[in-house]
Amino acid sequence: MSNVLLEVNQLTTKYITRFREDVYAVDHVSLSLEAGKSIGIAGESGCGKSTLALSLMGYYFAPLHYQSGDIIIDGKNISGMKPDDVRRNILGREIAYIPQAAMNALNPTCKIRKFIRDVMHAHYPKMRDDEIDRMAEDRFRELNLPVDSLDLHAVELSGGMKQRVVIAVSTILKPKVLIADEPSSALDVSSQKVVIRMLRDMMNAGLIGSMIFITHELPLLYNVTDDIMVMYAGQIVEKGTAAEMVFDPIHPYSRGLMRSILVPEEGTRNIKLTAIPGTPPNLKKPPQGCRFYDRCRYRQPQCQYNAVPIADIEGNRQYRCQLSVDQLRELYTAEDAEAERKQAEDTVLQKFLKDTGMNSAKEENRDDI
Repeated sequence: MSNVLLEVNQLTTKYITRFREDVYAVDHVSLSLEAGKSIGIAGESGCGKSTLALSLMGYYFAPLHYQSGDIIIDGKNISGMKPDDVRRNILGREIAYIPQAAMNALNPTCKIRKFIRDVMHAHYPKMRDDEIDRMAEDRFRELNLPVDSLDLHAVELSGGMKQRVVIAVSTILKPKVLIADEPSSALDVSSQKVVIRMLRDMMNAGLIGSMIFITHELPLLYNVTDDIMVMYAGQIVEKGTAAEMVFDPIHPYSRGLMRSILVPEEGTRNIKLTAIPGTPPNLKKPPQGCRFYDRCRYRQPQCQYNAVPIADIEGNRQYRCQLSVDQLRELYTAEDAEAERKQAEDTVLQKFLKDTGMNSAKEENRDDI
């Protein structure tokens, strides 16, 4: 029997602007996460990823407001709980959060040790400082962090070390669910590897029960998570295993994401880079039909007016589109064949120019100019 740690059913949350306008940044989102598993959430900036992360913690503050749906953590429904109860009993223990600007999350006016004491006293007011210090030192050793960094201020730490310290603090109570919101986005490649390896090691060691990893880089999730969900304009448009989403994306937006960045994985290196045209819709007045309609090259007339429910397909895979999977794959096959034909023509043309010396003549003319 599967051990589901997090179950989200039709969660909807909104921002209320100062003009009393509703902006539904998370619109009927559902997901399930089992113990020992990880799921990635990908999408471009503004699609609702970070708002979903904040919403999952059940801790709402203006202008973000809960609208409807259920958030169940290890059998406990936290939807509608009072903020003080969520902060004391849920945050840190049941679910923890690594914020997007994690390197700025530490208090610059106090040492790391004092910062951790303040965090722990918020959950356990009667816990002694020496107990907290021992717990913090043990956690730093488990994560191969220098214990003497506890007596430093945040300004004395490098960017990568700040990130790792925030991860250590966020997981000190061994949460059942950890939400990591773009934890590697502001780091260099070497530091990114360290942070990602650290999160995976914590999963394997049982220091965190499960993980949600949020990023705008879909291919990064292939090496980090078990499953991937793609989010667009507040909705989940596709969900599948990491391999399915990277090597065989079905939804046009997922396919566009994969083709808009360089991917080092075998089988994707020859894909020509293409941009997704246009911009996401204004969620103050979301489109009546498919929210990707204005940017989709495969759109049909019915897509503009008919709302699109998310549909189950083979396995546990889901997608949101008016066209069937077979129709989409037929369109993709034709598009790829046309791209290969053009590439072959370009190759022949380049060979012809090289053989006739026309390229050399062009270079000589440039040099003369």
